[in-house]
Amino acid sequence: MAKILVIDDERSIRNTIKEILEFEKYEVSLAADGFEGIALIEQTNFDVILCDVKMPGKDGIEVLQDAMKLTDTPFIMISGHGTIELAVEAIKKGAYDYIAKPLDLNRLLIALRNAMEKGQLEVETKKLRKKISNKYKMVGESTPMKQLRSLILKVGPTHARVFITGENGTGKELVARAIHESSDRAKAPFIEVNCAAIPSELIESQLFGHEKGSFTSAIKQRKGDFELAHGGTIFLDEIGDMSLSAQAKVLRALQENKIVRVGGEKEILVDVRIIAATNKNIKTEIKDNSFREDLYHRLSVILLEVPPLRNRKEDIPLLVDYFLTDIADSHGKKKTEVSKNALIKLQDKAWTGNIRELRNVVERLVILAGNKIEVEDIETYV
Repeated sequence: MAKILVIDDERSIRNTIKEILEFEKYEVSLAADGFEGIALIEQTNFDVILCDVKMPGKDGIEVLQDAMKLTDTPFIMISGHGTIELAVEAIKKGAYDYIAKPLDLNRLLIALRNAMEKGQLEVETKKLRKKISNKYKMVGESTPMKQLRSLILKVGPTHARVFITGENGTGKELVARAIHESSDRAKAPFIEVNCAAIPSELIESQLFGHEKGSFTSAIKQRKGDFELAHGGTIFLDEIGDMSLSAQAKVLRALQENKIVRVGGEKEILVDVRIIAATNKNIKTEIKDNSFREDLYHRLSVILLEVPPLRNRKEDIPLLVDYFLTDIADSHGKKKTEVSKNALIKLQDKAWTGNIRELRNVVERLVILAGNKIEVEDIETYV
């Protein structure tokens, strides 16, 4: 049952609203002034707050401003002295809606329903943001991780291009996202392109887009990832697997900040920050003529190396705890415990697949072991 708080200094109006809303199956609390209203807000989580504007002692706008420091609950302001100016002021201060007295029952109920839907959407949005934030969280307090974070904080706010190296599964994408999030482009798009997963004949269309009819399956015009990332960041993961022809076009885009769609002639201005990553020895690739040296120098203004897990084994207990929490939340189950000896056993492993391998192993142990992961479980299932 949704909880509604009504703050109004007129008893008859408070009671009338209470009767109406209780008939509509709402749970209603009443406050006779702003001070009492704030006290109730501090004690209870309400779904919607109805608040009179003109009240002695502390008026509705003051209550709204004080309450916004305590809660995200939607506010609907009500007043018998309604003017357009007052309504605009209330909305600017953060109110969801404004209703003039005498209250129209249908208008009130619709406003309540819409306010609750807005509140639910905000809660869900926060949960999703938290989930996404946790998904890309960099876990670890080892010296290599502290050094990496320090570099990210220095590099992020600049517009410098970054070249990230590291073995498979070390978390190069997390580093790229951390750089993006610490930059002034954080609210703009972050577009990830896995160059190894896209066939060489399609990579140019993926990056630069294509015009309708430019090739057999081009049934309509398509924007490429460079256009979609305009104003933000494009992350070229596994760039060492990109074809030489696509490398040449990327180099041109870097030099001129312009692209041309496949099958097109019009030059399109793009403003993107490029972060590239590879698990290959790029200098060996250059010697073998598999990667353009001029592109490498364009991309590698800043070089960052992500340490393999074997060089930061002291982070394994933190990573295991993080994965156990994440897996429990994902499955809606109680978090699995792990013994100290089991953690020591996990730290002794080689982890050639790095963090990705560790994540898979932890999930396997959660599924196959009991309520607590012991050394015997690791010996059996890892």
